[in-house]
Amino acid sequence: MGDVAKDLAAGTVGGAAQLVVGHPFDTIKVKLQSQPALLHGQTPKYAGAMDAVRQTVAAEGPRGLYKGMAAPLATVAALNAVLFSARGQMEALLRLEPGAPLSVGQQVVCGAGAGLAVSFLACPTELIKCRLQAQSALARAGPVPITIKYGGPIDVAQHVLSEAGTRGLFKGLIPTMAREVPGNAVMFGVYEGLKKLMAGDKDTSELGRGSLIVAGGIAGASFWLGVYPTDVVKSVIQVDDYKQPKYTGSVDAFRKIVAAEGARGLFKGFGPAMARSVPANAACFLAYEITRSSLG
Repeated sequence: MGDVAKDLAAGTVGGAAQLVVGHPFDTIKVKLQSQPALLHGQTPKYAGAMDAVRQTVAAEGPRGLYKGMAAPLATVAALNAVLFSARGQMEALLRLEPGAPLSVGQQVVCGAGAGLAVSFLACPTELIKCRLQAQSALARAGPVPITIKYGGPIDVAQHVLSEAGTRGLFKGLIPTMAREVPGNAVMFGVYEGLKKLMAGDKDTSELGRGSLIVAGGIAGASFWLGVYPTDVVKSVIQVDDYKQPKYTGSVDAFRKIVAAEGARGLFKGFGPAMARSVPANAACFLAYEITRSSLG
C-alpha cells in the first residue's frame, strides 16, 4: 500500500473517531452561535452551553445532540483523506530525502496547505450540518416565529440547490478558508512540536498513546485560539437566508455581529468548541497514528 493510500485510510479512521467524540459539542456550539441578536427586553433562547444541552435533550432526546451528523459522517472519509493525504504530499515535497524529519516550521507549512485543500470539501459539508443544527434557533430569528424543517442532509442540499444553485453550497467558502488554512497550520505545528518535545532524544514514533493523546488534545485546542471569530462569521453566513440575506458577506457579518453584540458576539459558543476540540482531536490523532503505524 502506497503512502497516499495509507494516509487516506488512517485519516478516515481518525476522522470517524473525531466525529463520534466531538459532534455533540459541535451541535451546542452552532446553536449558541446562530442565536439572533436580541432586541431590548428579549431573553436569549439559550442562557449558555449547559442550558442548550438541557433544552436540546428535553425537546429531542439525546439524539438531538447528534443532529446533522449524517452529512459529516457521509463525507468524513473524504474530508480527512484530503486533509491527511494533502499534508503527507506537502511533507514529501519539503523533504530533502525520503524519511528525513521535518522541522516544526515545515510542518506549519504542510498544515496550511492541507487546510487550503480541505476547505473546498469542508464548506458545503458544514453548510448542510450548520443549517440542520441551527433550525431551532433560526425559528426565533424574526418577530413572527417561522419553523424551518429539514428532513435530513439530502433535504437541506435540495433546498439549497433549488434556492441558490450549486454556488449556494459554497456559501461561506472565504471564511472557511480563513479558518482552515491558519487553523491547521497552527494545529499540525503544535502537534509535531509537542511530540518532539516529549520524545526528547528519541524518535517520535516511539511515543506512547498517552503522549499522543496529550499532544493531539492540545493541538486541537490551539486550532481554535486564533480563528474562532472566523468560525462564528462562517456559521452565521451559512445559516443566513438565501432570498433575503441579513449579511452581504464576511466583512458585513463581522461588522454587524460586533455592532449588535460587541466583541463577545465573536466568541459565542467558544466554551463548547474548546471542550469539544480537546477530546475530539485527541481521539482523531490517536486513531490516525495507530492506524498509520499498523499499515507500515
